[in-house]
Amino acid sequence: MKNTALTHIHEGLGAKMVPFAGYNMPVQYEGVTAEHETVRNGVGVFDVSHMGEFLLSGPKALDLIQKVTSNDASTLTIGRAQYSCLPNDNGGIVDDLIVYKMKEEQYLLVVNASNIEKDWNWISSKNDLGVDMRNISDDYSLLAIQGPKAVEAMQPLTSIDLSAIKYYHFEVADFAGVEHVIISATGYTGSGGFEIYVKNDQVEALWNKVFEAGAAFGIKPIGLAARDTLRLEMGFCLYGNDINDTTSPLEAGLGWITKFNKDFTNAEALKKQKEEGVAKKLVGFELTERGIPRHDYEITDKDGNVIGIVTSGTMAPSLNKGIGLGYVPAEYAAEGSQIFIRIRKNDIPAQVVKLPFYKK
Repeated sequence: MKNTALTHIHEGLGAKMVPFAGYNMPVQYEGVTAEHETVRNGVGVFDVSHMGEFLLSGPKALDLIQKVTSNDASTLTIGRAQYSCLPNDNGGIVDDLIVYKMKEEQYLLVVNASNIEKDWNWISSKNDLGVDMRNISDDYSLLAIQGPKAVEAMQPLTSIDLSAIKYYHFEVADFAGVEHVIISATGYTGSGGFEIYVKNDQVEALWNKVFEAGAAFGIKPIGLAARDTLRLEMGFCLYGNDINDTTSPLEAGLGWITKFNKDFTNAEALKKQKEEGVAKKLVGFELTERGIPRHDYEITDKDGNVIGIVTSGTMAPSLNKGIGLGYVPAEYAAEGSQIFIRIRKNDIPAQVVKLPFYKK
């Protein structure tokens, strides 16, 4: 088990620690619902240093990124980030990721913790362009400072105007006494805030200053369990649950990051799929009676026939109802369609709804 540079702090705060993607990670501190509400209404901090970071540099860096990712990275300017995915050769997804344009001919790719080695090997296998690739995952820590009060709470820690950083934009600037920190207006919660990339030997001092600055705003550390409920309320996909090596980006509702104005891995097959239409779709659903849907529960029709599977599910703290994501045949994917979730042999009625579940 790997530790992050802050593991000892989480343990000192009494966090419940669990193995996650090969790391010893805090799953919760005071309880999922309380932590969830802290982020929705105030400001909370996640240690997500287990995420992977690759630096791609050189005159052909963009060409390689264009070849391996589904989105069009040529639209990126310095200081902008882009959500994308790595298609595989048979219609599925190697991983989803964020691409940052750091400078001309240099890009930062941020990938999921459980896929670091897999993604590195995949991109390397496509690198016949002489692009310089560096896996800097073990050198950097990542804090997600999330919530509607994040800008106001963190503003004293930097000389730049945090409120001026637009969604999916970033600045490299001073933060909490550390120079050259990546301050990115991204996150997995839908409640605003930033993700802060900093070297491991600087993160503990930065963490302490973040909590000092946020004290007046009720800042709290937040675990991975609340990260999951927050992202699910937004309908954000989690790799390994909602998308994987067998789900296509079009089936997963990620057509908006799949651009056919360029050539990329498996583009022809995905274009054909788009033209012909997908047989199954990832949908969001809300239970219309009491119950909690869970990962791998069966989805049925009104006659009890199994038509799909729940990929993510929870009792939504902000909505106080059972919500989930799952794949169903296309004919059941329209908003308002009735489906049923099999919970302990009972088929609980649910309705397909438009994402996100949580609307500010």
